[in-house]
Formats: sequence, structure tokens, C-alpha cells
Amino acid sequence: MAELTYRPWREGDDRLLLQLWGDAEGAAAAQFRAALGPDAGADAGQAHDGAASPGAGASPGDAASGWSRCVVAEDQGIPVAAGVVYEATVHPQRLWAYVEVARDHRRAGVGTELLRRLREAAASAPGMAGRARLRSKVADGTPGAAFARARGFTVRQRSREVLVRPGALKLPVFGDGTDAGDSSPLVEDLATGSVELSDAVARYYTEVHAWDPPAPISVGRAQQLFLSDAAGAHGAVVLRAPATSAFGAGVSPAKKGRLRAFAVSYAGPATAAADAPSEVLLGHETRLPPEDAADAVRGLLALIAYQHPVRLEVEDSMTALRAAVEPLLAAGLADQMGPDQLTVGD
Repeated sequence: MAELTYRPWREGDDRLLLQLWGDAEGAAAAQFRAALGPDAGADAGQAHDGAASPGAGASPGDAASGWSRCVVAEDQGIPVAAGVVYEATVHPQRLWAYVEVARDHRRAGVGTELLRRLREAAASAPGMAGRARLRSKVADGTPGAAFARARGFTVRQRSREVLVRPGALKLPVFGDGTDAGDSSPLVEDLATGSVELSDAVARYYTEVHAWDPPAPISVGRAQQLFLSDAAGAHGAVVLRAPATSAFGAGVSPAKKGRLRAFAVSYAGPATAAADAPSEVLLGHETRLPPEDAADAVRGLLALIAYQHPVRLEVEDSMTALRAAVEPLLAAGLADQMGPDQLTVGD
């Protein structure tokens, strides 16, 4: 193999590289490929186009905020490999990085050289103070995962896509089973624009991502990222605690019970079958004690998956959701879709 040359991204590289690379290793690789493009931010003079992705997991689609650098490797004038590093507004403490090399050029140091050049470029990223920390996302058991491990990246988080079958959990009984005399039902459809819901989602996302702390998420930002039409939010249902009155049990409460858990559903493709599983973000009020949080999440999951299949992204940091899902996986009442997805970082 002749000595390779390295250069910035040029128009048309995507078409040539995709023809050579073939299918992506997984959803994360496909999203990273979409980030390949001309340098952006600082003196590059272009805006980097990043898209938010529904779900609770930190992903390569984590809203890019303007700075990126891309390097392409050429073999006798033909692009054979590329790498990109870019910043994101939701998780600003690390930069996303991705490298892909054509199969017949692997194990020849090309990926290592691309990563070295990306690290060098990343040192000039805004807010990095000359030393950028990187993260990436890989499917377990793939060449990408082996490459990341060999280059010193360690697993920061594991996530799994889980399909819960209809009726996997017994339909719960909330309250006394009748809600008699309670002017506020314990299960409620809630508008995705609700301030109460947006606040709960923002605090939940921040808590389960303490391992890679996000920037502060306001109510408006939470609506944009997780609850807007652009994010694909389709509807929401919440589980509440029984309402109580400050004037005693004999007086009707003036307010609804506090929110315990929430489920936000996302619209699937227009071509999806009517019985296709719903993609759902399922979380809880972060101020609940652990046992109460687990009980609330399990109850709401049983309700939303009673008649229809539900697809969830389950990260190891989501302890209440794991407590509900892992027994179902062990009993064969839920299925993991694809390999573990690993967020790795240096």
C-alpha cells in the first residue's frame, strides 16, 4: 500500500467514502457518518449541522454547537478513511470523535493517525484549554469497539435497546383501585408542552447522566430536546401520587398529586406498521426515594405496555428502569434489540 496523504474534507467525499465503506456498523456509526463534513466554527466559516435525537441516552446526535474538524485519508488520490471531532451543547465536557477506515486499509495505522490528527485539532476547540477529552459510541463486539479499547478509551456507560412485549407486567392497581372521591386521577395524559413535565424530564436527564454531566437544561431547552415536534415527541402520560388536602382528609384537594413517573412516546416512521412498537422515554421524579422510583416506573411501564409493545433505551445509570426491565429480560418477556451500545471516553 502506497503512503497515504491526509487533508481536510472536500465536497463529494461522502459519496466516495460511502461507496467504499458499505453499510454502517450500527445506528451510532450511521449518525457519526452524518457528522462528517467541512470544518466548522472558529475560523472555518461554516456552521456544523447537528440534530437532536429522542431518548434519554447521550448520543452522537447530541446537538452540535458549531465547532468541528474533519480529516480525510487518501490512497493515491482516492478517499479511503475519515475522522471527525466536534463539540456539542448538551454534553460540553468532552468532544465527540469518530474514525472509520475502509476494510482493506485497516490494521495499517490509518485509524491511529487519523485519531492523532483529530486530537491535535481538538486542542484548539473552544473551552478545551489546549487539552480536549474525547468520547465516542460503539457497538460492543465490533471492530470500532476493539479500536477504541486499544487506543485507551474506557467504557463510560452501557446502553441497551429493549423491546417489552405486551402484557409482560401485570396491570397495576393504583390508589384504592377506584380513585373514588379523588378529583385528580393518578394516571393522566399530559401535553408535551407542559412546564411540569419539561422540568421533570430535564432533572431526570441530568441525574442519569451524572457520569458525563450535561450543561444546565432549562425548561425551554428540555422541551426543544425531548418534547418538541422536531424531537418527534408524540404524546406523554404521567403517574401521580394521590392528591392530598392541606385541610385534612375530608376536604377535596385543590391541586393534583405530585408527579412520580412519566412516559414520553415518539412518532415512528410514516411507513411503520400499526402494531410497531412505540419508542418511549420512561423516567421518574428524581426526588423520590429509590424504592418509590422503581415502583413508579414499574407501574407506568406495566400500564403503557399492557396492550402494545414498547421500545426503551436502558442505560446502566437508570437504576429504576433497570429494576423493571432486567427481570423481564431474564424471564424472556422482553428482548434486547442488537448488541450493547458503549459510550467510551478517555
